Amino acid sequence: MSRPVEINADTVRRGDQLMIGGQAFTVQDMTAIRGGAKRLEFTSGDSFILRRTTVLWASRRMAPQRLRRGA
Repeated sequence: MSRPVEINADTVRRGDQLMIGGQAFTVQDMTAIRGGAKRLEFTSGDSFILRRTTVLWASRRMAPQRLRRGA
């Protein structure tokens, strides 16, 4: 199960799926660079620099939560 999350350089995670220019990219690895930015490496071999102030939407896999009934 995945859900949309707002991300920036501080909150991006491996496995996040981003839409950039209408194309989906999955974060494979990342490296911190000066100024609080991160260089994202995608499974496609492409890379992208996510600046500290840039905000994007991503799809993030989440562990299914069991619903509590009768509360």
